[in-house]
Amino acid sequence: MNNYYTMSLLSVPLTPELEKNINWLVDRGIAKNKADAARKAIEFFVEEQAVRDVLQAEKELKDGKVLRGNLDELAKKL
Repeated sequence: MNNYYTMSLLSVPLTPELEKNINWLVDRGIAKNKADAARKAIEFFVEEQAVRDVLQAEKELKDGKVLRGNLDELAKKL
């Protein structure tokens, strides 16, 4: 199987504080480079949002509300 895939390029202006945080991640070896730090941050954000969605759905269920949305799609995010 071919492991080749294409990536898109995104140029994002960063505040000095965000750049400092990215450099901190790289300096500590948490990320290989600035791009890796940005990718990891996005992945973390998506995972965190999926967890929040599940917690919200559980709360709605406890409150007697019917679950909305496609649970298979939600499960894929986890």
